[in-house]
Amino acid sequence: MALISHFTPFISLYLLLHSSTLIYAVNITHLLSPYPDLSDFSDLLSTTTVAADLSQRTSITILAVPNSFLRSSDLIRRSPSSNNIADVIRYHVLLQYLSVHDLSNFPPSGKLITTLFHTTSRATSNFGCVNVTYDGQTNTTTVRSPAAYSQPPNTATVISVIKTLTHNISIFSVNSLIVPYGFDLPTSESRPPLGLNITKTLIDGHNFNVAASMLAASGVVQEFESDEGGAGISLFVPTDDAFADLPPTADFQSLPADKKADVLRFHVLHSYYPLGSLQSIVNPVQPTLATEDKGAGSFTLNISRVNGSVAINTGIVQASVTQTVFDQNPVAIFGISRVLLPKEIFGKNSIYENAPPIAPSPITSSSPLIFPPELYVPSSPPESREELHSPANVRRVNFAVLCIGLLYVFV
Repeated sequence: MALISHFTPFISLYLLLHSSTLIYAVNITHLLSPYPDLSDFSDLLSTTTVAADLSQRTSITILAVPNSFLRSSDLIRRSPSSNNIADVIRYHVLLQYLSVHDLSNFPPSGKLITTLFHTTSRATSNFGCVNVTYDGQTNTTTVRSPAAYSQPPNTATVISVIKTLTHNISIFSVNSLIVPYGFDLPTSESRPPLGLNITKTLIDGHNFNVAASMLAASGVVQEFESDEGGAGISLFVPTDDAFADLPPTADFQSLPADKKADVLRFHVLHSYYPLGSLQSIVNPVQPTLATEDKGAGSFTLNISRVNGSVAINTGIVQASVTQTVFDQNPVAIFGISRVLLPKEIFGKNSIYENAPPIAPSPITSSSPLIFPPELYVPSSPPESREELHSPANVRRVNFAVLCIGLLYVFV
């Protein structure tokens, strides 16, 4: 009996330590509080009550969106009480603990991970899951909607690890919101009345008279304005100087009317992208309105970030976004430095002599993800920096507890 009495405190201590895992309550907003770059995301967790939904879950991964990316999204412009917003935030909660090591071990084809959104009755099929992939060549982990034709924003790249509580909670920052398939966040209540006069808008911009007259003469401007509904449009408009700088080898004016129209359609994406979304675009090869007319894989634009600016590469011409002419959901109009000439019409050789070489591969919006063990968010205060917990450290703690208990028994 004396031996049992000696063991009793040790057994109690052991049970107390291990039962704490079972009753552990997650306070996500408290974990995010040292990181001011994530304050907007933390507020959305609270105001949508998603934080309360997480309070009793002990094996989750949070994909947190920094303020700079969140504020460029339509989501921030809408009421936090919206059910849609709550479900989008739930879509950023993975119901599985993923470590840094896990993120770098997903196959290129990806793996489906269930999200908190899947637990609602509003997620059909596998649309409550995300597909997580890892590219070993670029050291990049990507999270996207599993639906092949979901409209953007449907993909995000993991930027950095924020915090991990081993085997329980991990928080990573990502460079975009991910919207579940079938959602239409920019509803009519937040959109301006359709029917923007694109030609007038360009004329009012004072440096787009050539483009305005070409759009009006070709008749394609009516197509653009009719496409303002649904996913919206993003229009890249060359400045008057860009048309003046066209070399003789690119005789745009002598093209037949149908090919001229194709070139003009080549300047339009059939989705609304504000500048912030263009700067952080994850899928750089984008179809255009000309793609829809000519077939998949043709007349595509390669959009990337080069030296802090948005670059648009046609394969023979590289232009850069010089200004925002108009940006109000569902229409974004940007001024660009060169006329976008498709290689399907103008051949595969560079049009401009002495032009800087065109990048052969896309440049993503941020540096590839590198996960050293000590990685943390730069904006966090020094005192809040926390090294990742490792299984070895946990084993040391358990071993120390065992030693203390045995010492108590023999003493």
